[in-house]
Amino acid sequence: MATILDLSVSKRETSGKRAMGRLRRAGSIPAIVYGRTHASTTLQVDGKTFNRIVEHSASDNILVTLRIEGEAKEQLALVQEMQHDHLKGGILHIDFHAISADEEIHAEVPVDLVGTPAGIKQGGVLEYIHHTLEVRCLPKNLPDKLPVDVSHLNLNDSVHVRDIPLPEGVKTRMDGDVVIAMVAEPKVEAEPEPAAAAAAATPAAGAAPAAGAAAPAAGAAAPAAAAPAAAKKK
Repeated sequence: MATILDLSVSKRETSGKRAMGRLRRAGSIPAIVYGRTHASTTLQVDGKTFNRIVEHSASDNILVTLRIEGEAKEQLALVQEMQHDHLKGGILHIDFHAISADEEIHAEVPVDLVGTPAGIKQGGVLEYIHHTLEVRCLPKNLPDKLPVDVSHLNLNDSVHVRDIPLPEGVKTRMDGDVVIAMVAEPKVEAEPEPAAAAAAATPAAGAAPAAGAAAPAAGAAAPAAAAPAAAKKK
C-alpha cells in the first residue's frame, strides 16, 4: 500500500515569474493545494525534502500529510501533478489535491508483470497494452503497484483486467475483458517484390533502337532535291 508521508510546507505570498525564479534559486519549489472542500492555497516546499520523497516513492501516486506553517490542522493530499524542467532538470511546480481519509480517490496504478511467459520460448514477444489500471479506493488502501503473474502465458495468450488480483478495498471500473498484456507472435515484415522484371520490360529513356531494326533499302529513290539537275541535261 502507498505510504503516507509527513511534509512540512509554508504559505507563499509572492507570485509572478521573477518571484518564482528567486524562490527556486533559494532551494524551494512553488506549489499549490486545492480540493473540493479546501480553498486554493499557494505554498512553497523545501526542494531537497520533496526530492527525497519522490526518489524513495515506489509509485507515481504520492500521498502526503501537509503540515502548513501557521495552521493547526493537517491536510491529507495527493500529488496531482509535477511540472519538470526538462532542460535543466528539477521540479518547477507541484499541484497537491486535498482529500479526506474517508473519501474514495481515483488513481492510475502501474501493472507489474511478474515472471517470464512460457510463450517466449515459443518465439513470442510480451507486449504491454495498458501499463496502468484505473482504480478507486480509500487513500489508505491505495496500492503502489498491481503485480500479476504472466509465467503461464503461452503464445497468443493474454492477461485481462479480470485476471488482475485487486487488494481488499480496491475496485476498478475498467471492463474485465480489456487486454492488459499479451504474448504475441513476432511481426515479420514482408520482403519487397523484385523490381528487375518490371525494369526490363520498360525501355530506358533515350535508349538506342534495338538491333535488327529496319534500315533504308539499297537503291532507294534519291532525294527529291536531285530532280531539277537531271532536267538541265536535256
